[in-house]
Amino acid sequence: GVEALTGLGVLPRAMAALGAYRCIECNGEATELYRDYQRGVLRISICKSCQKPVDKYIEYDPVIILINAVLCKAQAYRHILFNTKINIHGKLCVFCLLCEAYLRWLQLQDSSQNTDPDDLIRYAKEWDFYRMFGIASLEQTSFFIGIFISLWWMTPEMLKRKSDFILLLKALLLSTYGKLLLIPAVIWEHDYTPLCLAFIKVFVLISNSQAIRVTLNLNRILPWFAIFFGLILENSVVCLFQKMGWDV
Repeated sequence: GVEALTGLGVLPRAMAALGAYRCIECNGEATELYRDYQRGVLRISICKSCQKPVDKYIEYDPVIILINAVLCKAQAYRHILFNTKINIHGKLCVFCLLCEAYLRWLQLQDSSQNTDPDDLIRYAKEWDFYRMFGIASLEQTSFFIGIFISLWWMTPEMLKRKSDFILLLKALLLSTYGKLLLIPAVIWEHDYTPLCLAFIKVFVLISNSQAIRVTLNLNRILPWFAIFFGLILENSVVCLFQKMGWDV
């Protein structure tokens, strides 16, 4: 337990300002996650609202936490979003977009019968990859914008401060980790199917919904309304690209 608490490198200091941490069970504010009694004696804090451990995951192995996050457990999401210091949001987003762009680029190449090894053709194919990355980035940006607009319209009191927007953006970026499942599709592209890609898309949307729900402490319905509006805006961008004659 002590090694898990102190050796992961992601757990912040035990004491913090009021409301710096959240109880993973009831989402109540907490001033500390654990108390250090010196000589290796640590005690997990108890939530004053629900009388349960504030964050039991600080004793868990990272693999167990990851499994619980994959299962979309709200407690695991609260632990990651509120009680840890993880700053991989941007890198994770870029990596997922690269995987998505490469998969689209492969599909585009499969549909092309031109096998001319000329340098001009190779440069054109390289430009196609950059174009796919740009399109994937714009689609995801429009999806997030749609979510923010709908949430601001439905619950304006939830997004009054800049910090609320930043926290929700980080939560959405982290919740796109499901796109990493595209890596096997990239490695074994001859085995993947549209159905598999559809399942990955659904899983990412479920993760996005859970991230919104946990971050803003909403019910299960409002996040899905926000995601639905985000999908409408994203598909509008796709239709715009198609009218421009671009393969997406």
